[in-house]
Amino acid sequence: MESLWNLEPGAELIISGAAWRIQSCLPHLGQVILVDDDGEAWKASVGELIHRSDCRPSTRTRTDLPAADRGRQPKSMDDLKPEQRTIVMLRVEHLREVETGFRNGHPLAALPHEPRPQYDPDTTTLTQRRLAKADELRKAASEAPAQAKANGLHQVSLRTLIRWGTAHAKYGPIGVADDRWLREATGHEITPELREALYAVYEESRHRSKLTMRDKEFLIRQYIHETFDSTATDGSDTPSADAPGGEAAEAPRVEIPGYDTLRAIWKDWFGSNGARQRYARSAAKAKEYATGRHIVVHRPGQVVALDSTVLPVKVLEDVFGDPVSVHLTLALDVYSRSIVAFRLSLVSDSSIDVAMVLRDMMMPLPMRPDWGEAMEWAYPGVPGTVVADFAGYEVAGLPFFAPETVTTDHGSVYRNHHLVEVQRVIGANIKPSRVLRPTDKQSVERTFGAIKSLLLAVLLGYQGTDTADRGVDPEADACLTVSEMEHLIATWVVKTWQNRRFGSYAPSWDPRGDHSPNSLFAAAMSQGGFALRIPPAGLYYQLLPSHRLMVHGKRGVKVKNLWYDGPALDPYRGKLSGRGGKNKNKYVVHRDPRDPCFVFFQDPMTHEWHTLRWTGLPEEGEVPAFGDARVREAMRELRRRGLAPKADTELLPVLLELIGGHIPVEQWPTQLSRRQRAEHAREVAQAAAADADRPAGAVRKDRPTRPVAVPAARADTDEGKVVPLRPKERAQQVHDAVDSERRRRREAAVPDQMSPPPDLSEKLRSSSLLALLDDDFDVNSITADEAEEEAGR
Repeated sequence: MESLWNLEPGAELIISGAAWRIQSCLPHLGQVILVDDDGEAWKASVGELIHRSDCRPSTRTRTDLPAADRGRQPKSMDDLKPEQRTIVMLRVEHLREVETGFRNGHPLAALPHEPRPQYDPDTTTLTQRRLAKADELRKAASEAPAQAKANGLHQVSLRTLIRWGTAHAKYGPIGVADDRWLREATGHEITPELREALYAVYEESRHRSKLTMRDKEFLIRQYIHETFDSTATDGSDTPSADAPGGEAAEAPRVEIPGYDTLRAIWKDWFGSNGARQRYARSAAKAKEYATGRHIVVHRPGQVVALDSTVLPVKVLEDVFGDPVSVHLTLALDVYSRSIVAFRLSLVSDSSIDVAMVLRDMMMPLPMRPDWGEAMEWAYPGVPGTVVADFAGYEVAGLPFFAPETVTTDHGSVYRNHHLVEVQRVIGANIKPSRVLRPTDKQSVERTFGAIKSLLLAVLLGYQGTDTADRGVDPEADACLTVSEMEHLIATWVVKTWQNRRFGSYAPSWDPRGDHSPNSLFAAAMSQGGFALRIPPAGLYYQLLPSHRLMVHGKRGVKVKNLWYDGPALDPYRGKLSGRGGKNKNKYVVHRDPRDPCFVFFQDPMTHEWHTLRWTGLPEEGEVPAFGDARVREAMRELRRRGLAPKADTELLPVLLELIGGHIPVEQWPTQLSRRQRAEHAREVAQAAAADADRPAGAVRKDRPTRPVAVPAARADTDEGKVVPLRPKERAQQVHDAVDSERRRRREAAVPDQMSPPPDLSEKLRSSSLLALLDDDFDVNSITADEAEEEAGR
């Protein structure tokens, strides 16, 4: 059937091989005014044009033709490659099932399982079948994305099925073919050698400094000349060189186009040459990792961005009072922009710190003594009393939830076996951000900048971002301790950040409204509800690194060169666990790397968690905090001395000597270097953080000398001001620990207490006849035998 003519102004007609464009059409008069390329006008009637055999509509302006047919011959199935024809017939089968309910298009050729319920034409409408087919293809694309993309079925929607159905009805199976398969040819014939040279120069130009197209042309010719042994020509009729003796040179094996042709090919293949080299390389790198999919965050906890940075404010560590730099680890909910957890640490964050931050965002933040009622839990939908009953304490107004996806950078702290086990325990996905895609973590980076400009920049000890803009002596200006800085940031987050107006970061469903992190979280609770899930105390033990080992009959378990023992191991001494697999017949022990004094063992029968003490730990007094590095240093010292200790009690003196800085205790306050003081301060802070993270029923260390800073956002604040521990007091702490250990070893060597001999005066008094009775001596209380003995004397 011949299509209708388009006589609108601008349409083109081909008359006797010449192109005429319609300038105006008067349908009530049946007249058309046409203009040729020279501007000459021609007035003709509609009937005259219709009855001319040499008049036809131009394919360049026909709107009823597909894009692949405009200006060219109509496309057909013969124009497609074999694999493309297979894809077209697969699409046709899906269309037949949508329209008739059968893949072959007729009930007489139905397959055994046809029609399927969602495609039954007797019970469903055409729109319902199209929606069902779109859902089916979308599900298949999620299960096998590579196969769906290869078949062109990875982005099929209702509109796509309607468009395919219309095109199939008008043009047949070729109507559902992709027009990009039959796009217009470029007109350049590229040989395989030239193609290889173009891509080789493209890769080379990405790594070099910026090159002009003339430079790239030279490199293309050089590559072809050296690779394919050709004398390059510019494609013109003039030979590139004359042979000796006046004879023409040998014709090259690879003909290279001229500069203009190469420039057009380069622009068509690789784009313009206007980008800077730095950004061109990053764009090419990002293109390699591009997925073409976008994630829309529409609820709290769906995506949480996690990152660490050095705090730009110098603070005082809580042991010696020296100014140090601390690391700030921040967890930000991408949807509501709520700071759900943070931590300060004297050392760069490790996997255990990341695990504790994830645990913090799942637990409600406890109220602190100086926080008022305005900072309590006030989100509608869940009363604060209910949350307090579940948590066991008064809860502050800060969101908490179980994260679904945690976005991190590519640091090694986020890529280890411990974090893999942590994400399995909490049921979250810890995924690194895409390479060279700052949009994946821009929210947490901007939050760091906001904290710096709104809070940290006005504090004493602020260093700034550039050394040229730094103050005279930021270390001397430092006046806040680590615990005080942690409390200040926690108060600022709950009181200021959570109530701060978004401005340009309002949600998409209300871009002009006034919103804050608290209001967005409250709106999300009203829309989708709130899952009040508070993790149990045992989650702390499950997030610790685990070790698979055997239980010794007498000594307990050995973890990282230290022996641990406790009554909980008594039923399992010398027995096999019965576990299979790689760690056959071994038990699992969890350990906190921040405090090696204890490990934790879960009873296989009762599933209760028990604390195992280090066998070298004194019963009375305390051992100064130490970490894994200090234990390894102690083992090296023992090997240097040629010792082979059989018990950890022999290891303790060497460990205490290393903690003291390899010098006598009485000289420590004056001889200990600043670097050594910083190392000891970090160990104390890590041990305090581990002690604060332990559940209420677990064994906690008693540190009576000085309160130690707790660098954890979820820990209760210490009442009163934290006083730094002076070096002299630190030395006395080690001295007391050594004395208590020596006393314990003496008492263990002599278990029975011997009665001391009487004084000489008591002996003389008992045998003297002139000795007087004591004032409280009662004559009536003397027995008969004692009276006879006294009379005999």
